[in-house]
Parts: sequence; structure tokens; C-alpha cells
Amino acid sequence: MSDFATTDLSDAAGGLRYVAPTFHDFGGIIRFSGQIKTLATFEDNSKVREAVETQGHGQVLVVDGGASMQCALFGGNLATLAADNGWAGLVINGCVRDCAELKAAKIGIKALAAHPKKSEKRGLGTYDVRLFFGGVVIHAGDWLYADEDGIIISATPLSN
Repeated sequence: MSDFATTDLSDAAGGLRYVAPTFHDFGGIIRFSGQIKTLATFEDNSKVREAVETQGHGQVLVVDGGASMQCALFGGNLATLAADNGWAGLVINGCVRDCAELKAAKIGIKALAAHPKKSEKRGLGTYDVRLFFGGVVIHAGDWLYADEDGIIISATPLSN
């Protein structure tokens, strides 16, 4: 669903969770939504790569990188992989890099900031875990709606 506005969804539905407005748009698509797959990792993007190498089936990968400002967890090569493999988007509680490549990618990407340093590759991270950042709890299987006005999380799919 890309014909929604988070403001309209907010007005029409109850029980929504609103992620704090600390995220910036980096991808070529600003409005995106999908069922959430979660990943917790810290300064290691091995599992991020592993995830986007698989078929996304319109999902949104939500990565809790601990809000680290020390390195990027996602860049241009991974954006191409994610778009090619059918991911709707990513929300990264951390940094990204290769901003020009990200903007050219046909995928939604929200993150805290850009950082030129690449992450470590230690194979660390855990999928499908409960996350807490941006003032909200996020579960694998929840639904995410993101646009230029912000990010909404819902336990169930929403219709406009």
C-alpha cells in the first residue's frame, strides 16, 4: 500500500504507536509500508546483509543498531540488494552511508544519520526480537507505515 498518508491513518485508527520524529529519509521512495521483520545488532551489519539477500516479500526490515553514531549499518550495495529482493523499506536505529546511491535506490530508507565509516563484520545480530526505540515497542509481525510525516506502527494492517 503506497497510497496512504500517515496523517490520514492517524486520524482514522486507534491503538497506533508513533515513532519519535528523529528519523530522516535516505531512500528513493519516501512513502512505504509493510509487515515488520526485526533485527537487533550493534555496529555489525552482517545480519543486515543476510536479511536483504533474501526475498523481502514487501516487508520492512526494522534494525535496532542501538542508535550508534560510530559507523553505518547500511549502504548503497545493500540498498540495491534490498530493492531487487522485494523489500519495501528499512528503518535503521543507527546510521547509513552512500547517500547518493541510497537516494537513487527504489526502496524506502529511514535512519538517524549518515556516517562514512563501514561497520564491523562479526556475524552478530538477532532476528525477530522485540525492539524498543523511538519511544515505542516494535514486534516482528507488526505493520509499519512511513512517509514524510513520520512512522506509525500498528499491530494489524491498516487501510486508508
